This record gives sequence, C-alpha cells and structure tokens, in this order.
Amino acid sequence: MNSKNIVLSLFVLVALAQLYVPAKMIWNNEDVLRTGKEFKFKTAPIDPNDPFRGKYIVLNFSNTRVQIPKDHNWTRGEDIYVSIKEDEEGFVSIHSIAKEKPEGKTDFVKAKVGFITSQNNSQLNVDYPFDRFYMEEFKAPEAEITYRESRRDTTKTAYALVSVKQGDAVLKDVLIDGVSIKELVNTVQEKPK
Repeated sequence: MNSKNIVLSLFVLVALAQLYVPAKMIWNNEDVLRTGKEFKFKTAPIDPNDPFRGKYIVLNFSNTRVQIPKDHNWTRGEDIYVSIKEDEEGFVSIHSIAKEKPEGKTDFVKAKVGFITSQNNSQLNVDYPFDRFYMEEFKAPEAEITYRESRRDTTKTAYALVSVKQGDAVLKDVLIDGVSIKELVNTVQEKPK
C-alpha cells in the first residue's frame, strides 16, 4: 500500500469517527425521547444567552433538596443517582439519592451534587442535567416574559416535561398549565398589536 492510500484511509477513518460521535449522541437523546418515561418537574425561570447555542430559559427546579446526615461524604460536583417518584399531583419528588446506579425498575436520573448546607440540618441540592430550554432567538424573550408572568400568577403551574430512561434525561418541553410554552409564544406573537 502506498502512502497516498494510507493517508486516504486514515482521512476516511477520522471523518467517520467525527460523524459517529455526534450521531450517537443525537441517537441516544432521540431514543430517550421516544422510549423514555415522561416526568413533570416544577420550575422557576431566568433568561440568559449562550453565544454558541442561542437563547434559552434556565430552569430552576423546586424540590431539589435532600436531607443528609451531618457526617456525610458527599462533595460538590460529584455524580449522583436520584431516584424519583411522582407525587399526588403528578410532579416529581425525590425518593432517594445514591452514589451507585439503582438496581431494579426504579426510575432515576443521573445528576450532580450542587451545594451542601451545613447549618442545623445538612441538606444536599441536586443539579439536574436538563436545566436549559433552548428556543428560537426571536421567540425566547417572549417566552421568558410569558414564563415569568406565569410564575407570578399562583393559579398557574409551570413545569418541565422530561423523558427519563435508565438514568438519561432529555428535556422535552416547558409547559404552563399543560400548554407548551412554544404554543403560548406563537399565540402572543400572532395577536395584532
């Protein structure tokens, strides 16, 4: 085999590897969306901008703190497995946290240890991996306004719809009273001003 064939073969191999990695990531997320179980996580908003990925709404979730013993061995940024269950209203609540992947048919999300409080009773804050909801650049500001107004109105319920499968979690949509924020923004933008 001459050097041109070797270089061409290496080039093709590298090109295929570069295509495989993002394709595998997309395939895995699509699989979670298609076949994962959906859960509703209650939220609270902020609206920053990522120069590389665009406008998004940062989602802060309610019910992210877990009571832990004072002599704990958790560290900030550590990977954890959060076993979840649905409460009476159908929203997620934390059942337990662990350093090891749960066995059996338990629904769980792989997350990270956020901050840990050490006052009278120690608490661990869970940082979920699906805390950004990206939108079209021109719709994101209107979505943030709509979302913020819904959070002020105590009669409205805002939540993230997340598909979960074997610890992987993919944010599917943000809803206000069961209506997609995308639909709400489209309705607002279609109204004559």
